[in-house]
Amino acid sequence: MEFREKLQQLRKDRGLTQEELAELLYVSRTAVSKWESGRGYPNIDSLKEISKLFSVTIDELLSGERLLSIAEEDKKSGMKNLCSLLFGIVDLFSLMLVVLPLYPDKTADFVYSVTLFNYTQCTKLNLIILWSICVLLVAIGIINVILSANKSVRGTNIVLIASIAINSFAIVFLALSAETYAVVVAFSLLFIKGIIFLKDKSCN
Repeated sequence: MEFREKLQQLRKDRGLTQEELAELLYVSRTAVSKWESGRGYPNIDSLKEISKLFSVTIDELLSGERLLSIAEEDKKSGMKNLCSLLFGIVDLFSLMLVVLPLYPDKTADFVYSVTLFNYTQCTKLNLIILWSICVLLVAIGIINVILSANKSVRGTNIVLIASIAINSFAIVFLALSAETYAVVVAFSLLFIKGIIFLKDKSCN
């Protein structure tokens, strides 16, 4: 008997609907329906809950080979969530481009370093682009942190690529604007993202 048949039988023996079982396992009804139709398998945490709920061992529910496969998928998913969280944290560090004195403010005799809040020695268009870059990177950082907190992998790759693209554009723009200190910060953030991105790809 396959897992889907065992789960369906256990649920019916207990007199539970798919929705009621889903509530007891803290998953969606769609997830239970997917398991019972053979289109997917629960993760290790859900398997433990199923085992506890129906007083059966995990070995009785799944073959050792399938269990190893699920454990491997869980490991990859956990690593992907970690990479997404780290990516989000690095993007949040883009706030350094706003709050650190990285921009030159020239007077008659001196050149001061000021924050983006006080930066006036550039055109309005450049200032708008700088603020847009910072806001976008921080927004992407927040999205990544939320995705990792919800253990969601859907759309993660798109968000990561968007983050790298905006960060790369920031480096080019800051370099063309001769914002040396800001370029160093932006490049450092991109370098860290590159390492995380490669680690993420190695987990696929």
